[in-house]
Amino acid sequence: MKRIQAVFERLQTQGRKALIPFITAGDPDPALTVPLLRTLVRAGADIIELGVPFSDPMADGPTIQRASERALAKGVSLRQVFELVRDFRTADQETPIVLMGYANPIEAMGVEAFAVAAGDVGVDGVLVVDYPPEEGIDFAHTLRRHGLAPIFLLAPTSSAARITQVGALAGGYIYYVSLKGVTGSAALDVAAVAARIPDIRARTGVPVGVGFGIRDAATAAAVAKIADAVVVGSRIIEEIEQSVPAQACANVLALVAEIRRGMDAATSMSGGTTWAG
Repeated sequence: MKRIQAVFERLQTQGRKALIPFITAGDPDPALTVPLLRTLVRAGADIIELGVPFSDPMADGPTIQRASERALAKGVSLRQVFELVRDFRTADQETPIVLMGYANPIEAMGVEAFAVAAGDVGVDGVLVVDYPPEEGIDFAHTLRRHGLAPIFLLAPTSSAARITQVGALAGGYIYYVSLKGVTGSAALDVAAVAARIPDIRARTGVPVGVGFGIRDAATAAAVAKIADAVVVGSRIIEEIEQSVPAQACANVLALVAEIRRGMDAATSMSGGTTWAG
Protein backbone atom coordinates (compact mmCIF):
# COMPACT_ATOMS: atom_id res chain seq x y z
CA MET A 1 0.00 0.00 0.00
CA LYS A 2 2.88 2.37 0.76
CA ARG A 3 4.21 1.92 -2.77
CA ILE A 4 0.87 3.06 -4.23
CA GLN A 5 0.76 6.11 -1.97
CA ALA A 6 4.35 6.96 -2.87
CA VAL A 7 3.53 6.83 -6.59
CA PHE A 8 0.67 9.31 -6.27
CA GLU A 9 2.69 11.62 -4.05
CA ARG A 10 5.57 11.62 -6.52
CA LEU A 11 3.29 12.27 -9.47
CA GLN A 12 1.54 15.05 -7.60
CA THR A 13 4.82 16.88 -7.13
CA GLN A 14 5.57 16.40 -10.83
CA GLY A 15 2.14 17.57 -12.00
CA ARG A 16 1.54 14.22 -13.72
CA LYS A 17 -1.13 11.52 -13.62
CA ALA A 18 -0.80 7.79 -13.03
CA LEU A 19 -0.95 5.35 -15.92
CA ILE A 20 -2.37 2.02 -14.76
CA PRO A 21 -2.32 -0.67 -17.47
CA PHE A 22 -4.04 -4.02 -17.00
CA ILE A 23 -3.06 -7.45 -18.27
CA THR A 24 -4.31 -10.91 -17.34
CA ALA A 25 -1.81 -13.17 -15.60
CA GLY A 26 -0.94 -16.13 -17.80
CA ASP A 27 -2.26 -14.67 -21.04
CA PRO A 28 -1.31 -15.81 -23.61
CA ASP A 29 1.19 -17.95 -21.70
CA PRO A 30 2.55 -17.79 -18.13
CA ALA A 31 6.09 -17.48 -19.48
CA LEU A 32 5.19 -14.16 -21.10
CA THR A 33 3.56 -12.51 -18.07
CA VAL A 34 6.67 -11.24 -16.29
CA PRO A 35 8.25 -9.95 -19.52
CA LEU A 36 5.00 -8.12 -20.24
CA LEU A 37 4.94 -6.63 -16.74
CA ARG A 38 8.47 -5.36 -17.20
CA THR A 39 7.56 -4.02 -20.63
CA LEU A 40 4.68 -2.05 -19.11
CA VAL A 41 7.11 -0.44 -16.66
CA ARG A 42 9.49 0.45 -19.49
CA ALA A 43 6.58 2.01 -21.38
CA GLY A 44 5.75 4.32 -18.49
CA ALA A 45 3.33 2.42 -16.25
CA ASP A 46 3.13 3.80 -12.72
CA ILE A 47 0.97 1.01 -11.24
CA ILE A 48 0.01 -2.30 -12.85
CA GLU A 49 -3.27 -4.13 -12.45
CA LEU A 50 -2.76 -7.86 -12.87
CA GLY A 51 -5.89 -9.83 -13.58
CA VAL A 52 -6.44 -13.14 -11.79
CA PRO A 53 -8.00 -15.51 -14.36
CA PHE A 54 -11.56 -16.53 -13.51
CA SER A 55 -14.12 -18.67 -15.33
CA ASP A 56 -16.98 -16.17 -15.04
CA PRO A 57 -15.56 -12.63 -15.21
CA MET A 58 -18.93 -10.89 -15.21
CA ALA A 59 -17.68 -7.29 -15.27
CA ASP A 60 -15.38 -7.94 -18.22
CA GLY A 61 -16.24 -7.76 -21.88
CA PRO A 62 -15.35 -10.37 -24.50
CA THR A 63 -11.72 -9.29 -24.85
CA ILE A 64 -10.76 -9.81 -21.21
CA GLN A 65 -13.02 -12.86 -20.99
CA ARG A 66 -10.94 -14.44 -23.76
CA ALA A 67 -7.77 -13.54 -21.90
CA SER A 68 -9.04 -15.37 -18.81
CA GLU A 69 -9.99 -18.37 -20.92
CA ARG A 70 -6.52 -18.55 -22.48
CA ALA A 71 -4.85 -18.31 -19.07
CA LEU A 72 -7.13 -20.93 -17.51
CA ALA A 73 -6.44 -23.23 -20.46
CA LYS A 74 -2.76 -22.97 -19.45
CA GLY A 75 -3.66 -24.02 -15.92
CA VAL A 76 -3.02 -20.64 -14.29
CA SER A 77 -4.28 -20.56 -10.70
CA LEU A 78 -4.27 -17.92 -7.98
CA ARG A 79 -1.16 -19.52 -6.46
CA GLN A 80 0.61 -19.34 -9.81
CA VAL A 81 -0.33 -15.66 -10.05
CA PHE A 82 1.45 -15.15 -6.73
CA GLU A 83 4.55 -16.84 -8.12
CA LEU A 84 4.51 -14.57 -11.15
CA VAL A 85 4.42 -11.53 -8.87
CA ARG A 86 7.28 -12.99 -6.83
CA ASP A 87 9.30 -13.39 -10.03
CA PHE A 88 8.55 -9.80 -11.06
CA ARG A 89 9.71 -8.53 -7.67
CA THR A 90 13.18 -10.06 -8.12
CA ALA A 91 14.03 -7.15 -10.42
CA ASP A 92 11.45 -4.49 -9.51
CA GLN A 93 10.80 -3.39 -5.93
CA GLU A 94 9.23 -0.07 -6.89
CA THR A 95 6.25 -0.56 -9.22
CA PRO A 96 3.01 -1.29 -7.34
CA ILE A 97 1.07 -4.39 -8.37
CA VAL A 98 -2.68 -4.54 -7.83
CA LEU A 99 -4.45 -7.87 -8.21
CA MET A 100 -7.84 -7.54 -9.88
CA GLY A 101 -10.30 -10.39 -9.89
CA TYR A 102 -13.28 -12.08 -8.32
CA ALA A 103 -14.22 -13.44 -4.92
CA ASN A 104 -14.42 -17.19 -5.61
CA PRO A 105 -10.67 -17.97 -5.81
CA ILE A 106 -10.05 -15.85 -2.71
CA GLU A 107 -12.84 -17.52 -0.76
CA ALA A 108 -11.54 -20.93 -1.81
CA MET A 109 -8.08 -20.09 -0.48
CA GLY A 110 -9.38 -18.29 2.59
CA VAL A 111 -9.28 -14.53 3.02
CA GLU A 112 -6.57 -14.54 5.69
CA ALA A 113 -4.38 -16.97 3.78
CA PHE A 114 -4.87 -14.92 0.62
CA ALA A 115 -3.84 -11.68 2.32
CA VAL A 116 -0.76 -13.29 3.87
CA ALA A 117 0.34 -14.81 0.56
CA ALA A 118 -0.30 -11.61 -1.39
CA GLY A 119 1.72 -9.55 1.06
CA ASP A 120 4.55 -12.06 1.09
CA VAL A 121 5.09 -11.95 -2.69
CA GLY A 122 4.89 -8.16 -2.98
CA VAL A 123 1.31 -7.38 -3.99
CA ASP A 124 0.31 -3.82 -3.03
CA GLY A 125 -3.45 -3.71 -3.49
CA VAL A 126 -6.45 -5.85 -4.32
CA LEU A 127 -9.61 -5.05 -6.27
CA VAL A 128 -12.33 -7.68 -6.06
CA VAL A 129 -15.13 -6.91 -8.50
CA ASP A 130 -17.84 -8.76 -6.59
CA TYR A 131 -17.00 -7.51 -3.09
CA PRO A 132 -19.23 -4.44 -2.74
CA PRO A 133 -18.52 -2.22 0.26
CA GLU A 134 -21.46 -3.63 2.20
CA GLU A 135 -19.88 -7.08 2.04
CA GLY A 136 -16.24 -6.04 1.92
CA ILE A 137 -15.70 -4.51 5.35
CA ASP A 138 -13.97 -7.51 6.92
CA PHE A 139 -12.03 -8.14 3.72
CA ALA A 140 -10.79 -4.54 3.63
CA HIS A 141 -9.69 -4.69 7.25
CA THR A 142 -7.87 -7.97 6.64
CA LEU A 143 -6.02 -6.50 3.67
CA ARG A 144 -4.98 -3.44 5.67
CA ARG A 145 -3.59 -5.60 8.48
CA HIS A 146 -1.21 -7.08 5.92
CA GLY A 147 -0.25 -3.77 4.32
CA LEU A 148 -2.48 -4.17 1.26
CA ALA A 149 -4.72 -1.47 -0.20
CA PRO A 150 -8.41 -2.39 -0.54
CA ILE A 151 -9.48 -0.87 -3.86
CA PHE A 152 -13.15 -0.48 -4.71
CA LEU A 153 -15.20 0.32 -7.78
CA LEU A 154 -17.61 3.20 -8.26
CA ALA A 155 -19.88 3.64 -11.27
CA PRO A 156 -22.05 6.31 -12.92
CA THR A 157 -25.00 4.81 -11.03
CA SER A 158 -23.33 4.96 -7.59
CA SER A 159 -25.38 6.89 -5.04
CA ALA A 160 -23.99 9.45 -2.63
CA ALA A 161 -24.35 6.88 0.15
CA ARG A 162 -22.38 4.29 -1.84
CA ILE A 163 -19.62 6.79 -2.60
CA THR A 164 -19.35 7.60 1.12
CA GLN A 165 -19.21 3.89 1.99
CA VAL A 166 -16.42 3.29 -0.50
CA GLY A 167 -14.57 6.37 0.69
CA ALA A 168 -14.57 5.03 4.24
CA LEU A 169 -13.04 1.68 3.21
CA ALA A 170 -10.87 2.39 0.17
CA GLY A 171 -7.10 2.53 0.14
CA GLY A 172 -4.66 3.21 -2.66
CA TYR A 173 -7.14 4.65 -5.15
CA ILE A 174 -10.75 4.34 -6.23
CA TYR A 175 -11.51 2.84 -9.63
CA TYR A 176 -14.30 4.81 -11.28
CA VAL A 177 -16.01 2.81 -14.01
CA SER A 178 -16.61 5.42 -16.68
CA LEU A 179 -19.64 3.82 -18.35
CA LYS A 180 -22.57 1.51 -17.82
CA GLY A 181 -21.59 -1.90 -19.15
CA VAL A 182 -18.63 -4.24 -19.28
CA THR A 183 -15.02 -3.51 -20.16
CA GLY A 184 -14.40 -2.47 -23.73
CA SER A 185 -18.11 -2.08 -24.43
CA ALA A 186 -18.57 1.55 -25.46
CA ALA A 187 -17.01 4.89 -26.16
CA LEU A 188 -16.19 6.99 -23.12
CA ASP A 189 -18.10 10.21 -22.43
CA VAL A 190 -15.39 12.40 -20.91
CA ALA A 191 -17.80 15.22 -20.06
CA ALA A 192 -20.00 12.83 -18.07
CA VAL A 193 -16.97 11.54 -16.18
CA ALA A 194 -15.79 15.08 -15.46
CA ALA A 195 -19.18 15.90 -13.97
CA ARG A 196 -18.94 12.99 -11.51
CA ILE A 197 -15.35 13.32 -10.30
CA PRO A 198 -15.88 16.37 -8.02
CA ASP A 199 -18.61 14.59 -6.04
CA ILE A 200 -16.37 11.55 -5.58
CA ARG A 201 -13.47 13.73 -4.46
CA ALA A 202 -15.70 15.49 -1.94
CA ARG A 203 -16.62 12.20 -0.27
CA THR A 204 -13.34 10.28 -0.40
CA GLY A 205 -9.73 10.81 0.58
CA VAL A 206 -7.84 8.79 -2.00
CA PRO A 207 -7.00 9.39 -5.68
CA VAL A 208 -9.56 8.57 -8.34
CA GLY A 209 -8.63 6.46 -11.35
CA VAL A 210 -10.88 6.12 -14.39
CA GLY A 211 -11.18 3.02 -16.55
CA PHE A 212 -13.41 1.28 -19.13
CA GLY A 213 -13.57 2.73 -22.64
CA ILE A 214 -10.04 4.17 -22.79
CA ARG A 215 -8.52 2.88 -26.00
CA ASP A 216 -6.01 5.42 -27.29
CA ALA A 217 -3.70 8.26 -26.38
CA ALA A 218 -6.27 10.96 -27.12
CA THR A 219 -8.89 9.53 -24.77
CA ALA A 220 -6.28 8.81 -22.11
CA ALA A 221 -5.09 12.41 -22.39
CA ALA A 222 -8.62 13.74 -21.97
CA VAL A 223 -9.16 11.60 -18.86
CA ALA A 224 -5.77 12.58 -17.44
CA LYS A 225 -6.93 16.21 -17.35
CA ILE A 226 -9.77 15.37 -14.95
CA ALA A 227 -8.73 12.28 -12.96
CA ASP A 228 -5.71 11.17 -10.96
CA ALA A 229 -5.12 7.96 -12.91
CA VAL A 230 -5.98 6.39 -16.24
CA VAL A 231 -6.66 2.64 -16.39
CA VAL A 232 -6.26 0.86 -19.75
CA GLY A 233 -7.10 -2.82 -20.11
CA SER A 234 -9.02 -4.18 -23.08
CA ARG A 235 -6.98 -2.29 -25.66
CA ILE A 236 -3.74 -3.76 -24.30
CA ILE A 237 -5.22 -7.26 -24.22
CA GLU A 238 -6.24 -6.82 -27.85
CA GLU A 239 -2.66 -5.92 -28.75
CA ILE A 240 -1.41 -9.07 -27.04
CA GLU A 241 -4.13 -11.15 -28.67
CA GLN A 242 -3.29 -9.89 -32.15
CA SER A 243 0.48 -10.35 -31.76
CA VAL A 244 2.59 -13.40 -32.27
CA PRO A 245 4.24 -14.13 -28.88
CA ALA A 246 7.66 -13.03 -30.04
CA GLN A 247 6.30 -9.56 -30.93
CA ALA A 248 3.85 -9.09 -28.05
CA CYS A 249 6.20 -7.15 -25.78
CA ALA A 250 7.37 -4.83 -28.56
CA ASN A 251 3.82 -4.11 -29.68
CA VAL A 252 2.60 -3.48 -26.13
CA LEU A 253 5.59 -1.22 -25.50
CA ALA A 254 4.73 0.93 -28.51
CA LEU A 255 1.03 1.19 -27.57
CA VAL A 256 1.51 2.00 -23.89
CA ALA A 257 4.37 4.42 -24.52
CA GLU A 258 2.13 6.35 -26.93
CA ILE A 259 -0.58 6.55 -24.27
CA ARG A 260 1.99 7.73 -21.72
CA ARG A 261 3.19 10.48 -24.04
CA GLY A 262 -0.36 11.64 -24.67
CA MET A 263 -1.13 11.81 -20.96
CA ASP A 264 2.03 13.71 -20.12
CA ALA A 265 1.47 16.22 -22.90
CA ALA A 266 -2.10 16.83 -21.75
CA THR A 267 -1.25 17.34 -18.10
CA SER A 268 1.68 19.61 -18.84
CA MET A 269 -0.65 21.84 -20.83
CA SER A 270 -3.45 21.75 -18.26
CA GLY A 271 -1.29 22.53 -15.26
CA GLY A 272 -0.91 19.07 -13.76
CA THR A 273 -2.55 17.29 -10.89
CA THR A 274 -6.02 17.86 -9.44
CA TRP A 275 -5.74 15.51 -6.46
CA ALA A 276 -5.65 17.43 -3.20
CA GLY A 277 -4.36 14.54 -1.07
